[in-house]
Amino acid sequence: MRREMKTAKAMGGGPAPAATSAPVASKSKSQRLSSVATSVRLLKSFSEGEAEIGVTTLSKRLGVAKSTVYRLASTLVSEGMLEQNRENDKYRLGLALFGLGALVRQRMNVSTEARPHIFALREATNETVHLAVPEDGQIIYVYDLESTQAIRQRANLGERKPAFCSAEGRAMLAFAAPGDVDAIIAAGLQPRTPFTDINAKHLKAALEDVRQKGYAREDEQCEIGMRSLAAPIRDAEGRVVAAVGVAGPTQRLSEDVLARFAPLVVNTAHLISARLGYRSVAGF
Repeated sequence: MRREMKTAKAMGGGPAPAATSAPVASKSKSQRLSSVATSVRLLKSFSEGEAEIGVTTLSKRLGVAKSTVYRLASTLVSEGMLEQNRENDKYRLGLALFGLGALVRQRMNVSTEARPHIFALREATNETVHLAVPEDGQIIYVYDLESTQAIRQRANLGERKPAFCSAEGRAMLAFAAPGDVDAIIAAGLQPRTPFTDINAKHLKAALEDVRQKGYAREDEQCEIGMRSLAAPIRDAEGRVVAAVGVAGPTQRLSEDVLARFAPLVVNTAHLISARLGYRSVAGF
């Protein structure tokens, strides 16, 4: 009997293999996370005073083997985040990081240039004013100026919402590449409230309406009891890079009030776009 039990375990018939699989998977995940962390530390090793660094120095600084540094550096080179100087074999930061930094700088510029106009819009409406930028099918709030009224909408800086059902998101999606909209639809439109419209045809019709009117509208599709309007902001090259919006409770933002606020929001978007260097030839 004892021999049979040993044979069964050796053949994998007992529960022992299942018990050892989890630690192996956990170790693999831990190794991947460690590689990511080391890659980030590697990139942070460079500075203005030390623009190029060799494998030996990186190995000592990071406390990992040269082979590990070479493997991570090779991956980062393939992604354009590092470059290798063939004359001395040292590494330096790649242009891909410059592109990412430019995106961050762009957001900072939008927020800076928009600030006085956002305050003016809040003064004119006394409702919460948002400034949002797009990212991977979502919007990120980079400025939030709250209404002074007791009942108001707020959005924490850095908060994300789906682009397809938010006014700011629709204002930007309306001028995005068709493939970007199709990708969002293919990923699945998930409702945030009972009023969220997840019909793809309705979404495309709404985006066409934004292109016609120059602004987007959202009725309780993101937040229960809240409505909002938003208009797109363009940069010097005419690309839609952000959106400015006004939001408030449904009991205050009636149809008449929305009609009165719409041109204010659109005009604010025009003024911010002009500050970013955009020059409209005809229309927006």
